[in-house]
Amino acid sequence: MTHPAATLVPFARMNGIGNEILVVDLRGVGGRVTPDAARALAARAETRFDQIMAIQAPRMEGTDAHIRILNSDGSEAEACGNGTRCVVQALGSETGQKSFRFEIAGRLVAAEEHGDGTVSVDMGAPLFGWRDIPLSEEFADTRAIELQVGPIDAPVLHSPAVVSIGNPHAVFWVDNDVWSYALDRFGPILENHPLFPERCNITIAAVTSRNAMTIRTWERGAGLTRACGSAACAAAVAAARTRRTGRAVEVTLPGGRLRIDWREVDDHIVMTGPAEWEWSGRLDPATGDFERDAPEVASA
Repeated sequence: MTHPAATLVPFARMNGIGNEILVVDLRGVGGRVTPDAARALAARAETRFDQIMAIQAPRMEGTDAHIRILNSDGSEAEACGNGTRCVVQALGSETGQKSFRFEIAGRLVAAEEHGDGTVSVDMGAPLFGWRDIPLSEEFADTRAIELQVGPIDAPVLHSPAVVSIGNPHAVFWVDNDVWSYALDRFGPILENHPLFPERCNITIAAVTSRNAMTIRTWERGAGLTRACGSAACAAAVAAARTRRTGRAVEVTLPGGRLRIDWREVDDHIVMTGPAEWEWSGRLDPATGDFERDAPEVASA
């Protein structure tokens, strides 16, 4: 139950191809969603989420909002493409606006909703330098680094590509079905491997054609997820960089499909996909206590 003196703010439970998102509106209120509140919300079946997108008043000129991202373990994330699409849809339904510019983790992120309801997010340019990802030791070529799972003479996974999409990613290439690997077992080990000082998102990727691939991701701070937009971007960029695909690919994730275009003109990655509203309510950003909005009563 929410304390009577608590300040409640609007939020919506949404998803981006199965990536469970809570969009929390802190504009005009200030403050922030606390790690304790995030963990409390994640612990309840009704509000379980992968990321919280906390919308705050803009701090930078020319932006529509400042967004902070929290994982389900209360840690902060630097990027969430699926969540950004949810924010665009939520704000767009409120204002009718179609194009937005956000400040997220010090980066400018542009996004646009299309007539068919899909949203494109400019995820910026990828970073490949070992310090930028970051890694704890030097690798001259981050298209394939020395890291493996399983016996030395017969590894289950090995030689991932690593890249930063504002957050760190490791992409392991496989020939078999991505569902045939125990990602729930080795995902947390690799996420916390000493090679990754800021932890890492771990993806298994199977390229199916020059313009298509299938992936599964263990998401840093959230665990197994039905979709991770930045992981789709990382896999697409890594595939193009290693000449497995072209620069435009369709990425199939457990929750659905995303279109990823790595533009040559400016090196930016553009991710396009849908977002879905589920229900709304109000919550206490300090504790995570919440109440659902009453469902609309259909007119006779």
